[in-house]
Amino acid sequence: MRLELGADQSRMSLLEKVWQINWGLVLVLCALTAIGLTALYSAANGRFDPWASRQLIRFGFGVVVMLAVALVDIRIWLRAAYPIYFLALALLVLVDVAGQIGMGAQRWIDLGVIQLQPSEVMKIAIVLALARFFHGASQEDVGRTAFLMIPGAMILTPVALVLKQPDLGTAMMLMAVGGAMLFLAGVQLWKFGVVAALGIGAIPIAWQFLREYQRKRVLTFLNPESDPLGAGYHIMQSKIALGSGGLAGKGFLMGTQSHLNFLPEKQTDFIFTMLAEEFGMVGGVVLLSLYSLLLVYGIIIALGCRNHFGRLLSLGLTTNLFLYVFINIAMVMGLIPVVGVPLPLISYGGTAMLTVLFGFGLVMSVHIHREVRIHRRAMLGDL
Repeated sequence: MRLELGADQSRMSLLEKVWQINWGLVLVLCALTAIGLTALYSAANGRFDPWASRQLIRFGFGVVVMLAVALVDIRIWLRAAYPIYFLALALLVLVDVAGQIGMGAQRWIDLGVIQLQPSEVMKIAIVLALARFFHGASQEDVGRTAFLMIPGAMILTPVALVLKQPDLGTAMMLMAVGGAMLFLAGVQLWKFGVVAALGIGAIPIAWQFLREYQRKRVLTFLNPESDPLGAGYHIMQSKIALGSGGLAGKGFLMGTQSHLNFLPEKQTDFIFTMLAEEFGMVGGVVLLSLYSLLLVYGIIIALGCRNHFGRLLSLGLTTNLFLYVFINIAMVMGLIPVVGVPLPLISYGGTAMLTVLFGFGLVMSVHIHREVRIHRRAMLGDL
């Protein structure tokens, strides 16, 4: 692949790259993590253990990884995109063979120091791989239906493996981010309409393959009051906590629903509910404003990049963050069925924390190497 480099980019030293790091973006990430640590401290009834202390260590390690990723030349990530994707795919297969079972699903691989969730890794890997694939494609290529069979298979294969765990929420998120990458690459809207129509038509068939607890989640979403002490308990308690927070909240460590253990999974999936109960709508708006800043940073970095791979990568990872935030908050508000999607940098979890920071390391790499030009019509394997 022919590379055209600006004079400044080709001679950029490590120190100059460090100077080019978007420290405003790093500051927003730190602010979000500080809110998350505060929430985890509260979730443990005013103690750093067991969640906040571990999360802080993971964040420190994750920041080092993020900055290291940011300093790596974007052309190296271009070369590594497919190997990273196939590695993530192999890890998903390994989960099925030797994965750890937790909360009724087989989703983790025990590495000793951390329990790795390969489906979280795949959320980053699929964006990398699709950005790599479409980088060398012309608009005429993207317009051909046959050309889209390969990226379609790249999306559906990990989705099928994640569904087998089973993890419907993550599978749907992989579908969504994959679809977003196709849209960003220039696939015509009518093709999305056809896929959507086929998906709606397949709902009765898909319903037969859902597990019993998944069916209950959907039915509970439609009518949570039908089983207030059973399947509807989680979402009803979440709504009570959200409403009771009011405008300014009940105060730090004063949330009754969370501290009296009415609120389930308050350190992970329902952590936004606990924050809203203690800090009210004001706290929720501050949190959403910080997330919005991250989205703006990602879009601006994409628009400022001079190569197609970097633009797709930054926009794809920004979309990934948006889906994380939207799905989690919509879930705890009862707008969509309950699924296991964490709130980025806020919810307790090692793999999610590290993959989000790795993703933002890639976004910052796009920013640092924004002047690198990579010829789009070159052969895919000619590096």
